[in-house]
Amino acid sequence: MRLVFATNNLNKLKEVQEMLSDQIELLSLKDIGCSEEIEETATTLEGNAKLKADYITEHYGYDCFADDTGLEVDSLLGAPGVYSARYGGEPRSADKNIEKLLTEIEDKEDRSAQFRTIITLNLDDKSYDFEGICKGLILKKRSGSKGFGYDPVFQPEGYSLSFAEMSSDEKNSISHRGIAIQKLVQFLNNID
Repeated sequence: MRLVFATNNLNKLKEVQEMLSDQIELLSLKDIGCSEEIEETATTLEGNAKLKADYITEHYGYDCFADDTGLEVDSLLGAPGVYSARYGGEPRSADKNIEKLLTEIEDKEDRSAQFRTIITLNLDDKSYDFEGICKGLILKKRSGSKGFGYDPVFQPEGYSLSFAEMSSDEKNSISHRGIAIQKLVQFLNNID
């Protein structure tokens, strides 16, 4: 089976590829010649994942899945949420996003947060959604050098390490994206 993963984020692509079975050939946007920026104009993670998957299916004719992920911080009423990638402003920068987040919650007692991923799969003219959630807390300072995005300041529930201190296998087994991808893979493996 050939599927397009609608992303230009090579870290996400690698993370997902490691989790898929050999039966699924994963194509990137570059692989199909899609170089345009797909606008993420929806106000929800679900909406953005659908926009991206529909764009590839409609313009390139491929079965496709797309994800959108947000970091939802309780004391910030769910922010940065759908705006996580651009939280620190343009141009997008993980460092600026982390700095803004740490400044925003500096005086907050409640540091609980969750990462939430929504995946929309367009397959054989039908659409399916898969959700993954990983609860945890925001650390007071960065810890670790692996991973990407907010990984250095997110500590998953039940662990003493940040995502950026974990091996990719360990992170994938408990992460929001890992959980959503596992649901997607299980679904794909059960198709006749």
